[in-house]
Amino acid sequence: MDKEPLQFLKKLIDTPSPSGFETGGQRVWADYVIPHCDDFSSDAYGNAFARLGQAKSGPHIVLAGHIDELGFMISHIHDDGFLFVQGIGGIDRALFRGQRVHVHGHKKTVPGVTGSLAIHLQEPDDRQKVPALHEMYVDIGARSRADAEKYVRVGDCITYADGFEALDNNRVAARGCDNRVGVWAAGESLRQLSQNRPEVCVTAVSTVQEENGLYGATMAAYSQQPDVALVVDVTHGTDIPNCSKPKHGDIRLGLGPVLSHGSSNHPLVVQRLLEVAAQEKIPVQTEAAPRRTGTDTDAFFLQRGGIPSAYIGLPNRYMHSPVEVVDLADLEALSRLLVAFCRSVKPEESFHVKI
Repeated sequence: MDKEPLQFLKKLIDTPSPSGFETGGQRVWADYVIPHCDDFSSDAYGNAFARLGQAKSGPHIVLAGHIDELGFMISHIHDDGFLFVQGIGGIDRALFRGQRVHVHGHKKTVPGVTGSLAIHLQEPDDRQKVPALHEMYVDIGARSRADAEKYVRVGDCITYADGFEALDNNRVAARGCDNRVGVWAAGESLRQLSQNRPEVCVTAVSTVQEENGLYGATMAAYSQQPDVALVVDVTHGTDIPNCSKPKHGDIRLGLGPVLSHGSSNHPLVVQRLLEVAAQEKIPVQTEAAPRRTGTDTDAFFLQRGGIPSAYIGLPNRYMHSPVEVVDLADLEALSRLLVAFCRSVKPEESFHVKI
């Protein structure tokens, strides 16, 4: 990956943006896309839009990813200064203990750790149990509630401290790959399209609050009125020893992005993606989504009588953990696929199923 797009990805990942607290990440995204678009805007809740071309000139294609990540929110401050939390999004509480965290206070970000009772002090019957989230806490070194409240308050958000780290074989580990890779792909694809414009209008969209319930995508799909929506998110990399392939499919890092069949995935849009991938020699994998994708695609396709949509997944190991792993070659191939799809669409085209 070239230096500038790689730095963009790293900065996106290292900028904390839990659901409901996405402004920092959106500013990073905006700084990258604004020089390459004809119009930039945002809405009341912070969804961001970068448009290339005029929507009236033909099919309007949206390339969308969500900027938000998982996190925690302070729900109670103990008299001794410990912070009790609730989860933001689908957190795995089994991973919570013994972690370094950043508490994003109303005055400044402070470091902390998640408390873990030493194994010597645990009862034998408790060693195999995962405590409820309300039974665990964050320690920022405060001596009292008043001491803690100098920097933090109920409602402040918390993220794991894990940032971008390069691994061997062009792979990266970090918290928040879900879904900084998606907004990276939308923004980087728009940059590439600006150098050789497609015949149709393209809007890159960075949505908010996907992890809380696809909320930002529901707003964006209604307001942007696209004719086609390509939604980029992560999908499970199942090429690990303890994952059942008969149950979850066979998805491998390094073999390209993943196209889904079924549910919100429009058959004509998926077919075009497969054709474009074959023409451009872009490696792709496929997976089944017979009921729902669990991504912003499920919000886009339901708006305004039905928006032809497709979910493109990036293989991601250890999803919803502080150490998600992705392959940069897959990400570059994904961006190439988005660009090639947009350039393949002609002004007179319509992706409507014929009966």
